[in-house]
Amino acid sequence: MKSIYYLILLLSLTTLLGCSNDSQSDLVEEQNPGTSITYSNTIQSIINNNCVGCHSNPPQNGAPFPLANFDEVFTRANNGQLLRSISRQTGEPRAMPPSGRLPQATIDLVEQWIEQGIKEN
Repeated sequence: MKSIYYLILLLSLTTLLGCSNDSQSDLVEEQNPGTSITYSNTIQSIINNNCVGCHSNPPQNGAPFPLANFDEVFTRANNGQLLRSISRQTGEPRAMPPSGRLPQATIDLVEQWIEQGIKEN
């Protein structure tokens, strides 16, 4: 019976010690000062991790267009649709991704990329 209590205690301690407080910096890669934000070094991983599940080529789950490569993402970034969609609050019509709003730091990176000229490399 004591072994069950020790096992429960060990599992409880492991769970408590394994918890951490996430911060925005844990959720997105930090950019080195002076590093240009490009599709290849920053934006592609954001799109792949949050958009391509539906916006693949061909699109899935009712997505109206793909975001599977630079040219497709460039088109939506250049016409303002990408930033508008990810800036909407969760639950708003056409808010993306549908699973919930991206962290503001991630949205800010996309906005910076667009402001810097939507560079590929």
